[in-house]
Amino acid sequence: MKKNKVKIACLQTTSSKDPQKNMSMLEQLFEKVSSNVDLICLPECVAIFSDNKKDLDFFSKKYRESFFNLITFYAKKKKSAILVGSVPEKLNRLKFVNRSYIFNAKGVQKSSYDKINLFDVNLNKNEKYLESKNYMAGKKLVVSDLLWGKLGMSICYDLRFPNLYRKLTKKGAQFFSIPAAFTFTTGKAHWHSLIRARAIENGCFVFAPAQCGVHDNGRRTYGHSMIVNPWGKILVEANKNKKQIISTIINIDEIGHSRKKIPSMTQF
Repeated sequence: MKKNKVKIACLQTTSSKDPQKNMSMLEQLFEKVSSNVDLICLPECVAIFSDNKKDLDFFSKKYRESFFNLITFYAKKKKSAILVGSVPEKLNRLKFVNRSYIFNAKGVQKSSYDKINLFDVNLNKNEKYLESKNYMAGKKLVVSDLLWGKLGMSICYDLRFPNLYRKLTKKGAQFFSIPAAFTFTTGKAHWHSLIRARAIENGCFVFAPAQCGVHDNGRRTYGHSMIVNPWGKILVEANKNKKQIISTIINIDEIGHSRKKIPSMTQF
């Protein structure tokens, strides 16, 4: 019998281009996570935060194995499933995919998802991003079957594409993972509205662990990691510039209650 109450934690980080530094930061945060958490969620770009291909290659060759050893170790130690927000996985000589993983509480990889919508934007003359320079877009929707429900996986910029989440819901998703590295500019304008909208329109819980602060490549991310219920209520939220852990107990019965109150799954 699946339990109806589970504890979710989101880790908010300020990752850098130095994988060893990032792993040390994660160790410190993992040690502070209580032992009764069902799912620990990590942000996008948690293992390495860089748009330099040489940095990404360096991580793949030198640190990938040790990073996943760390994830496996803490999944077992905390007896918690872990969402790895994203890491760069080499696809070929020139390109990577931005891949999110789910590990179960035994440290076994259960699911993976490659980011479908890449962040190619021109915000202003000083702020331009071209994720497709180093990455290939994913093609497959993923709903991971956890012990206590079905998790629809996504990453950051996917948040702006509501049809993706409707399709995940049609595939049975009850929860969305949205690990992110939202820019400060776009986060300040849209983060809260978009997160709450995806929860409300699909009657799903949203787990949104985020990067925060100023990174060593000069990029500034918005923070405000949060967990939102199917009614759009923010259950818990992090500060914008602080590395920290947020957690809350969610009641899965709220999904059915919200969807019954406002049926919004009609096919148009």
